[in-house]
Amino acid sequence: MPAYEQWLRYVGGPEAGDDKLYLTCPDASYAETIIAYRQEFLQSGESMDGTVSLIRQSQCAPWLEEAAFYADPDTVITNGWVKATQLICIRRSDRKMVGAIHVRHTLNDYLKQFAGHVGYSVAPSERRKGYAKWMLAHVIPYCHALGIAPVMLSCSESNTGSRSTILANGGKLIRREYEPDEKDWLEIYHIE
Repeated sequence: MPAYEQWLRYVGGPEAGDDKLYLTCPDASYAETIIAYRQEFLQSGESMDGTVSLIRQSQCAPWLEEAAFYADPDTVITNGWVKATQLICIRRSDRKMVGAIHVRHTLNDYLKQFAGHVGYSVAPSERRKGYAKWMLAHVIPYCHALGIAPVMLSCSESNTGSRSTILANGGKLIRREYEPDEKDWLEIYHIE
């Protein structure tokens, strides 16, 4: 079953969600808000987690192709990557992309040590509204449906917002790990 169909089965896409937000797989109909999301991170100079390489894409189409690449087990396996589902969080009232979340179906050695199954970000202008907590709560059932248990996540020791999001969703600190490429200490969590 394609990733989007699996996703709809567990969360429902645009037809479901609460009255304010919904998660969906990105497509060309969201191009304008996806590029605006990217621009906000470029202006803030912050890391845009949970979007694979959106920060490096000035156009939406190549990023959508990349999301499709990761969703196809044939392309990722032959390239040494892992299958993943890219989701975006849309606010209903204005169709603005307020967040992104990336679910990795399996882990390679790097992901096992540092990153985990889920990466996410929230637009700098949309933080402290509970969007990250909402997104993570809504992908955990999808992770479990994929057979992922426990769900592994990580965050920088200095990222109090992400730590709070993980803890609010039942995260248990497993260990701390130094990531030499980022020159940063990470906290590694499991959500059962």
